[in-house]
Amino acid sequence: MLALDSSSARIEIQCLLQQVLHVSRVHLLGHPDRFLQDFEQPRYNELLRRRLAGEPIAYIFGEREFFGLKFKVTPATLIPRPETELLVDLALARIPPREPCRVLDLGAGSGALALSIAHARAGVDVTAVDASQDALEVARENALRLGIGNVRLLSSDWFSGLAGEHFDLIVSNPPYIAATDAHLEQGDLRFEPRTALASGTDGLDDIRRIIAQAKAHLNPGGWLLFEHGYDQAVAVREILREAGFGEVFSARDLAGIERVSGGRN
Repeated sequence: MLALDSSSARIEIQCLLQQVLHVSRVHLLGHPDRFLQDFEQPRYNELLRRRLAGEPIAYIFGEREFFGLKFKVTPATLIPRPETELLVDLALARIPPREPCRVLDLGAGSGALALSIAHARAGVDVTAVDASQDALEVARENALRLGIGNVRLLSSDWFSGLAGEHFDLIVSNPPYIAATDAHLEQGDLRFEPRTALASGTDGLDDIRRIIAQAKAHLNPGGWLLFEHGYDQAVAVREILREAGFGEVFSARDLAGIERVSGGRN
């Protein structure tokens, strides 16, 4: 059963009540004497049961905010996390404001990364790929719901469906957790798609594959940027250098963790 401290539990109960009552948090706090109606109680009980079983709030509600946009999420996709917004910021900083630019997102999932970039840069041509058809359907629905039309969604296992295509910027939030990591059996990770989380004995199998193939799909001067684990920055910088990338760097998130690394073709 889920265990939360009293402060977190109170916030989550308020979120469940907001969902059932269809009200804002301000409204909820302003009406502390409001009782659930008979027809509302079963719905609340069901949401509470799912949360107590550990199911992530994002899957219970079916959405998660990311980079100021609301995305539909399902168990077929990862739950977008605030630390990944750093990757969007770094990508946008490398997109010329008034020049043509082709961007590729590897492992689109819900489309949070690709659609956030496309929304912020309406003139950019964004391609997003995923090997999961279920994930692509979620990304397509998000693109439609958000009214974002400058994104092409393709079925592809990393670069397999992109023969002959070249891009100015490649971004990815790939699987990077070691297959034997105990965290995979804890918290929200228990409910998220394992194929989008785990990657070999050291968590770097997919990152190695992306780096090895990226240069063949990057225009001269193009960038490769990707998220990785909290303790993987040194290793991925070395892999990037060995593959011939220049200007290799790592960037820290708000917690001070080296969260994103990249290099230039």
